[in-house]
Amino acid sequence: MTKYSDLLAEWLVSLGYTHCFFVAGGNIMHLLESCSHRLTCVPVVHEVAAGIAAEYFNEVHLGSKAFALVTAGPGLTNIVTALGGAYLESRELLVVGGTVKTADLARGEVRQRGIQEIDGVAIAKPITERAVLVETVINRGAFAELTYCGRHGRKGPIFLELPLDVQGAQVDETALHTPIVPLTSAFQAISDHTMAGLIERVRRAERPVILLGAGIYRETTAAMLADKSLLGNAVPLMLTWNAMDRIPADFRLYFGRPNTWGMRYSNVLLQQADLVVALGTRLSLQQTGFNWQGFVPEGRIIHVDCDPAELAKGHPRIDMAICGDANAVLRAIAVADLGDYTEWVGFCNEVKKTLQLVEPVNNTGAGYLSPYVFVEKLSDLATWEDLVIPCSSGSAFTVMMQTFAQKQGQRVVTNKGLASMGYGLSGAIGAALAAKGRRTILVEGDGGFTQNLQELGTVRANKLNLKIFLFDDDGYASIRMTQKNYFGGRYVGCDVATGLGMPKWELLFPAYSVPVMRIGPGFENDPAFLAAFNADGPQAFLVHIDPEQTYFPKISSRVTALGSMESNPLHRMTPDLDAETAAKVFLYLPG
Repeated sequence: MTKYSDLLAEWLVSLGYTHCFFVAGGNIMHLLESCSHRLTCVPVVHEVAAGIAAEYFNEVHLGSKAFALVTAGPGLTNIVTALGGAYLESRELLVVGGTVKTADLARGEVRQRGIQEIDGVAIAKPITERAVLVETVINRGAFAELTYCGRHGRKGPIFLELPLDVQGAQVDETALHTPIVPLTSAFQAISDHTMAGLIERVRRAERPVILLGAGIYRETTAAMLADKSLLGNAVPLMLTWNAMDRIPADFRLYFGRPNTWGMRYSNVLLQQADLVVALGTRLSLQQTGFNWQGFVPEGRIIHVDCDPAELAKGHPRIDMAICGDANAVLRAIAVADLGDYTEWVGFCNEVKKTLQLVEPVNNTGAGYLSPYVFVEKLSDLATWEDLVIPCSSGSAFTVMMQTFAQKQGQRVVTNKGLASMGYGLSGAIGAALAAKGRRTILVEGDGGFTQNLQELGTVRANKLNLKIFLFDDDGYASIRMTQKNYFGGRYVGCDVATGLGMPKWELLFPAYSVPVMRIGPGFENDPAFLAAFNADGPQAFLVHIDPEQTYFPKISSRVTALGSMESNPLHRMTPDLDAETAAKVFLYLPG
């Protein structure tokens, strides 16, 4: 006879899990003890960090997997943000939760029976692929099937809740050792006829663009770049934010990242395409612009996604919807005999050259470091081996998305769907542990960092090779800018002057034994900075950002008379282009 939690830990290892992020608690005592013998168990200070770290650990795809282990009650409620983020981004995340023994379950009869008891399954169900109370012992095959349902097709988090007495039960190991059914493709097959029709539409187009989303695997584009098959067809490629590391920025057919907060030249070019093939992206409102009616106004859209609901949601307008594996479509396009797009690619290069990423319109006070210049220099300094974590919201995030130039081999991971502050540090911890010593670079705003700064203890305890770049601009820069633009500078709770409590950073980092250095203009040539940046171990850098820094270009919106918002289409970013430049770069748009 064997304790059931010991079997569960062994099964997790057999399924590829090597790491467990956790906060200890009484209702997971059996699971934690069993996992501690078989996996690398990483304690964190707050459960939300466990979930985010596990998500990012898995997302960098460096050979092993991690899951999160939380106790009942607050353990589950604290990790809900991480479950929500992984759900919106369609990412694998296994959360194993403990709960009270089966005899103490409330089962809806009362609000609470057991100590710390709450209905974790009911809370997690709307933001998971599966949420299951495992109240009786299940065999190895059934357990594997539960974890697999979040690992293929459109991925998503899984929550398994195990009562304490089930964890500790003595079981017959032999009877429970049933076979694991191998993973099979969850994608709907795309017919040869449909694929041929898609290829023909690309062939007939004069100004096609292929937009790659996170549903395109790194392995797919890496294989194409390695054997040069992608180079045969000169179709311009663009990336969504979550697919940022699929194509290097120096690839000759790469034309940036269009988005509501995207690169201006990318938005301008995408809007002038006569055909957009969107592969593995759900074409969210952030991707198309809130004015989705004006998305690709003169062109047709082919949308390939594994989720039929995304294809049928009604925005943007779709001319050809294909449910299936976007990777198969990209591979087919890559080897097809297509047309000659020399003129279109030449125009794309001219627009890219004309509309520079770092625009002179932004105001940066004397002695401060322009965030755009900072990211431009950081791109140059980062090597192909680095893992890059550009937080998930705010000005630090959008500047990274607009400006950072990714290199082939780099891993870049963020979570834009939930766009929660506080993701950066926890995600960087997961990425750094997955990286096994490779340098991990985090860029985060001071407001967001403050929401999860307790995990600096986790950084120090694990001696992570993590370089933290903190935008020190006295609070919530993006909220401050919103209040300035829409409410005449009526600032409320956005900085120290309006009551927002912020740390003294030069005192905080040493409290966790993390060295800290303030950097400003010319930092990229400072020998002290370069020594710290290239040394092993954790290091914090305070990026001296003007609190009144402006962040352009952006898609502007107006408050209507009815109080709703009305936005410009993607190509009409603020500030407007001068007439001469507009005439040059808007060649294929109506006047």
